Amino acid sequence: MEIFKIVTLSLSGLLLLFVGTMRLINPIKTYLKNSGIKLENDVNLLNEMRGVSSVMLLAGVIILMGTFIPEISLTSHSFAILLFLGFAVGRVVSFGLDGKPNSLIIQGLIFELVLGGANAFCIVNTLA
Repeated sequence: MEIFKIVTLSLSGLLLLFVGTMRLINPIKTYLKNSGIKLENDVNLLNEMRGVSSVMLLAGVIILMGTFIPEISLTSHSFAILLFLGFAVGRVVSFGLDGKPNSLIIQGLIFELVLGGANAFCIVNTLA
């Protein structure tokens, strides 16, 4: 089970670290490539996108730290659950209110549910 926890934290942390970094550096290009979303060169919109991206990046760092520092692995799994399932809940609410998005965003939802669920499984297994 310990290997599963390490793999789960590693995948979760690396994904958030990579996506957060890429969106922080170049949000217009990254959103278009990864989500099919065309962002305008609006300073306020870009500021919001970079803000969320930095949260993803720093959460990825904390999650990855849990693979090296066993004492904070519970915290790392908690961060991963909050981020991945938080995004997933927001997307599901948006499906109901706004309609069905493109296939790239649906693919993102699937990754969020899988990684959020895997991290929740790890916490349940740890606390049981």
